[in-house]
Amino acid sequence: MPPSSPSAVAADSRHSHSIELELHDLSQLFNSMDPSPFNAKDLDHDAEEFVVSWAQEYPLNQPVTLRIHLELWPPDDPTELIQEAIHNYFAYRTKLNDLEFTRLMKQGRTSLLIGLPILGACLLLSKLLLGGEAGTWAAVLRESLTIAGWVAMWRPMQIYLYDWWPVRQRGRVYAKLSQMPVEVIRKGES
Repeated sequence: MPPSSPSAVAADSRHSHSIELELHDLSQLFNSMDPSPFNAKDLDHDAEEFVVSWAQEYPLNQPVTLRIHLELWPPDDPTELIQEAIHNYFAYRTKLNDLEFTRLMKQGRTSLLIGLPILGACLLLSKLLLGGEAGTWAAVLRESLTIAGWVAMWRPMQIYLYDWWPVRQRGRVYAKLSQMPVEVIRKGES
């Protein structure tokens, strides 16, 4: 069940921000299908998406606090356990993000090792076979080889120019969330 009545507000004028999460009970915060112990459970997808999307709204260099307003309070104070579980979850997501970034860079290197020789071969063929040729068909073939060579470079250029920085940015957000203060408040108290 997704969190109810989501809202995020600035906590004070010193640029400290808070993410307010209102829940009926703790089961809304964690993935009910995850058999892990409580402090190692995955967050519910909707809860994670809510927290991450609000964290991305705030500058990375400004602190953020997660405030969970809980309607059904368990017998023991859940604050420490919830904070540990949330920190563990986002630390795990940070590690996964680092692996994703490493794989992306490896894919970029592999694509570059494939693309550069193809580009070179296409340009060389264009020069050697059609360098002095005049006419429409020679021009079309020369341009086709040039385009084919640059298409071979498309993927490494996409990775190194555009794909890497959103992955890095998401990793920074996860790292920030793995250390944020977490407050659990009995609903009705403030």
